[in-house]
This record gives sequence, structure tokens and C-alpha cells, in this order.
Amino acid sequence: MYEPIRTKSVHAMADPGDFPHRSREEELDIQLAAHLAALLAVTDELRVLAPSADLDDAAEQLSSEVARLRGGLPPVRSAVVTAIHEPHLTALHQRAHALAGRALVVAASRADTAAAILAAHRMDAHADAARLVGAH
Repeated sequence: MYEPIRTKSVHAMADPGDFPHRSREEELDIQLAAHLAALLAVTDELRVLAPSADLDDAAEQLSSEVARLRGGLPPVRSAVVTAIHEPHLTALHQRAHALAGRALVVAASRADTAAAILAAHRMDAHADAARLVGAH
């Protein structure tokens, strides 16, 4: 009388082989690379607004860390052109400090000493820079 249902129910459990799985390490690598890439983007913006050798060095270190975490794939970089004004610089340093903090937490949880040291140095540098820019 009725034709049997020929498709799987939407309520059935998914077959574990139906989608790719990543290990915790792979997930942490992805998160860390994303945080460092975001920090690199803010660093590049700061380099345009207030060029310095420290920011140039930081950008190169961040770029190489992101590439390492992505299996050699270099991060996408953009040229940023904006007008300089002090509150914007302070906000960028505060954002960079927060991003470096997030990267530090992920680097510590995956026991990546090199990335943790880089993130900690960037946190210190951006905290100092935000104080200096805010004091002027």
C-alpha cells in the first residue's frame, strides 16, 4: 500500500566517516594561525601609520610563524593607507595587545614555546606603545 522510505532519516546519526575530523592539535594550530594573522594585519596597519624597525621585525616574525603553522603557506598581506591621528594609534595598539593575548593563550595550551614568546613580546611592545601614544 505505501512505498517504503528510500532515503536516510534526517534524525539518524551521521556516519563518522561522512566528514573530516581534525585533532585537537590541528584545531589549535588553526586558531593560533588565525590569531597571529589578525595580529599581523594590525601590525601592518601600524607600520603604515607609525613606521618603526620594531614593527617591521615583528611583522616578519609573525609572517613566518603563520606560514609555519599553515604548513608553509604564507599569510595574505595587504597595503593599508589611512590618515594618522593619535586616538586611532592607541586603539590599534590596544587591539594588537588583545590579539597577542589571545595568541598567547592558544600557544600556551598547545605548548608552542616560539609562538608564546613572540606573543608575549608583542603584548609588552603594544602595551608600552599604547601608553606612550596616550601620554602625548
